[in-house]
Amino acid sequence: MLDFAIFAVTFVIILVGAVLYLYPSSRRASGIPGLNPTDEKDGNLQDIVNKGSLHEFLVSLHQRFGSVASFWFGGRPVVSLGSVHQLRQHINPNHTTDSFETMLKSLLGYQSGMVGGAAETMMRKKVYESGINNTLTNNFPLVLKLSEELVGKWKAFPDSQHTPLCAHLLGLAMKTVTQLALGESFRDDAKVLSFCKNHDALFFPLLLTRQIWSEIGKGYLDGSLEKSSSRKGHYEKALSEMESVLLSVAKERKGQRKQTAFVDTLLQSSLTDVKMLCVTPVCVWALHFLSTSEEVQDKLYQELEEVLGSDPVSLDKIPQLRYCQQVLNETVRTAKLTPIAARLQGVEGKVDQHVIPKETLVIYALGVVLQDSDTWSTPYRFDPDRFEEESARKSFCLLGFSGNQTCPELRFAYTVATVLLSTLVRQLKLHQLKGQVMEVRSELVSTPKDETWITVSRKD
Repeated sequence: MLDFAIFAVTFVIILVGAVLYLYPSSRRASGIPGLNPTDEKDGNLQDIVNKGSLHEFLVSLHQRFGSVASFWFGGRPVVSLGSVHQLRQHINPNHTTDSFETMLKSLLGYQSGMVGGAAETMMRKKVYESGINNTLTNNFPLVLKLSEELVGKWKAFPDSQHTPLCAHLLGLAMKTVTQLALGESFRDDAKVLSFCKNHDALFFPLLLTRQIWSEIGKGYLDGSLEKSSSRKGHYEKALSEMESVLLSVAKERKGQRKQTAFVDTLLQSSLTDVKMLCVTPVCVWALHFLSTSEEVQDKLYQELEEVLGSDPVSLDKIPQLRYCQQVLNETVRTAKLTPIAARLQGVEGKVDQHVIPKETLVIYALGVVLQDSDTWSTPYRFDPDRFEEESARKSFCLLGFSGNQTCPELRFAYTVATVLLSTLVRQLKLHQLKGQVMEVRSELVSTPKDETWITVSRKD
């Protein structure tokens, strides 16, 4: 009888232990410090939604658990890295070129024609880089012309007029990207607006809405997105119109002998997709930060005068504008312009003493790293001079914002922003609007929460 009692008690203890181990809310991902799932089905989805964005959630996560932390998305464990030291250990053996697609594919089972093997990924990157370089070389006068048009418009404003940065720079980005990417037929403003309206309907709700993780987690995982006829109809209509425009552009451009637009490069390869490149946030944040510092504006003006003289900026002169590069680097860092990246663990890996199993989604909490006081002195201060230090440049390069690993889209955005700054700063002074609070909205792309206003005055 006693033997049976001992056996029964032992069995119950083992059973309870097994249940506690196997039940999702009772364990941490891969033994790495972090959150237990708050819901068996959704994991920590509601915690992310409650914080307002994935970036804000990651800030809280790393403050609590340190630079290597874990959480759950649905039934999947996710590991987040929040310091340069840990990223340096992980990045080299885990290269991919599109972190957003990596994250969607891992979390949602998302499949895209752009996602393929390593050979296809390398080919696509080379095609993009070649296409963007050729497009900028062939169309640089157009980039300059569009920037000069905007600056000319601002020069006509009275000094006291409030200028809406987001609206004006979104217009510049629309015109620049569509004409350089899809050809001269997009000189028609009505065609540009129609294209961008459909693009926004397809991508911006996913990229920029505050409830992105609620949409992804509940809209996709439980099928509610499919059940909403109005949302689905709006999406499908925009998709149909977008496809129609792109097919029309492809047909038109195939007859062109001179390859000048980005789409021409894609048509010459086995790729068929076109991305709307993200120019607006870089320009908006750069002008906002410049408006807060007359000293930075003056230093940038002096460099432009020394390098360019009275000539307009040219593609071959841009590499000589080192302080301008520092301004843009510090803009990206301070605004946490890309706060999140991701890699899918291809093989079992290790960061410090932590083992990361194969097929684990690893989040790079770039927004956390970009304002880590161990890496950046006075991290919340806008200070382009910090990039005079080699250590700062190396850390920034490691994160993928400069050097050989910079994505082609960011290089394109830097070029357009450099043209705009070099045109604007030599003719106008930017002034911050008193009393305006600049709030940041950080999901996958950092943007101002509301419209951002400045005033401008002509240089005497």
